[in-house]
Amino acid sequence: MPDLPSSVQSVEVRPVRSRRDRRAFIQFPFDLFGDTEVWVPPLRIDVAKLINPKKNAFFEHGDMQLFLARDQNGVVVGRIAGIRNGMHLEKYDDGVGFFGFFDTIEDSAVAKALLDAAAEWLMGQGLRAMRGPTNPSMNDVAGLLVDGFDKQPAILMPYNHPWYEGFLLDYGFERKMTMWAYYAHTRFYNKERMDRGISLLRRRFPNLTIRQLDMSRFEEEARLIKDIYNDAWSENWGHVPMTDSEFSQLAKDMKQIIDERLVLFAEIDGQEVGFSVLLPDLNYVFKTIPSGRLFPFGLVKLLSMATSGVVREARMPLMGVRKAHHGKAIDTVLIHESVVKSLEVGILAGEMSWILDSNKVLINALESMGGIKQKEYAMFEAVIDG
Repeated sequence: MPDLPSSVQSVEVRPVRSRRDRRAFIQFPFDLFGDTEVWVPPLRIDVAKLINPKKNAFFEHGDMQLFLARDQNGVVVGRIAGIRNGMHLEKYDDGVGFFGFFDTIEDSAVAKALLDAAAEWLMGQGLRAMRGPTNPSMNDVAGLLVDGFDKQPAILMPYNHPWYEGFLLDYGFERKMTMWAYYAHTRFYNKERMDRGISLLRRRFPNLTIRQLDMSRFEEEARLIKDIYNDAWSENWGHVPMTDSEFSQLAKDMKQIIDERLVLFAEIDGQEVGFSVLLPDLNYVFKTIPSGRLFPFGLVKLLSMATSGVVREARMPLMGVRKAHHGKAIDTVLIHESVVKSLEVGILAGEMSWILDSNKVLINALESMGGIKQKEYAMFEAVIDG
């Protein structure tokens, strides 16, 4: 692993054009975070797919320009992407573009040069503001870690160095939204008290039932989740609906790692009104593949550890209740049932993330169940045409 410079005499930022550039773009976090104990290396094949217009459904409506920063010796010292999200612009028509894949050494000149490059590209797209980070959308890995740097990130959650926030603020960014990661361990979960509370809720809604995912109808179940998700989240800050292609891609990826017992549907009178998805936290497996390469040995390790019961934690990345059924505590029932199922499959702890700071109802519910705020994330925005 090369020694990265702690500062630069000069910096040059250029667009990623070649296959060699793309490999350097994927490699840079391994150089930057390789000595960071809690950082989890991504699978290189996943990152390559994410930035490939031919393989990522995001590019059906969006566009993205990757950039690399190099010092006077040609050493890569930073990376960034300027992102135009067509679905966001269709919904909000607000002139907001995005930046993502933002990583830099602790040098303000490098950070500024990267942000300048992304801003210039976005202005060339006719956009007036820059928000992020998103990799590449709010439906993917999104947000900047601003507190909780000593904790390992959960699956599909970002990690970055503490100095990133200062560089963004110095550039003129302002915090647009705060998001939380709540952590809960089953030893702190008062199941008897929650059982009593859930029993009272069920008396109010005797026609409410919970069922698990039916893998024999996976595609139909996935479409159902998409429909509920887009309805449930439609009025949440920053929400952008997933296209059919994007959700099909997500479902295909999820199918490889989900446990059907941990994907639940809430039904009223036999009609699905809510869902929750709990994923085994495979970051504990990815952590053992420091190269990020599945071949030749990583795939064997991934499959063996994922199926051996060694993963004892999980993350709930998706949950939604149709707007017509908000206020009925269905989300509380789903969380409780997820805990019960987790214990049955050997999951002892988990993270619910991310939770918008504006979602006070869910925050109160999580805290009443013993959840604690473990990590803080934020989205930032800056005007770029003024």
